[in-house]
Amino acid sequence: MNVTLSIDERLVEEARKVAKARGTSLNQMIRDELERITAAVSGDDLVRELEAQWSRAEGRSGGWRWNREELHDRARLR
Repeated sequence: MNVTLSIDERLVEEARKVAKARGTSLNQMIRDELERITAAVSGDDLVRELEAQWSRAEGRSGGWRWNREELHDRARLR
């Protein structure tokens, strides 16, 4: 997909110098940064959703807890 951006020429020239020094292109640097940003956002969104679900969970255990024997009873887990 092609995207048109409006960026100051001086900034583009400086970014191209950085890309050249890194042995890559400006285009690839932008792609890499977008990947990094969206991956971080996705993880943050997931954490927020899990926290929201935990806060809404009713938890119907009635105070019951596993004991050591039950945790290690393999036949019971099948």
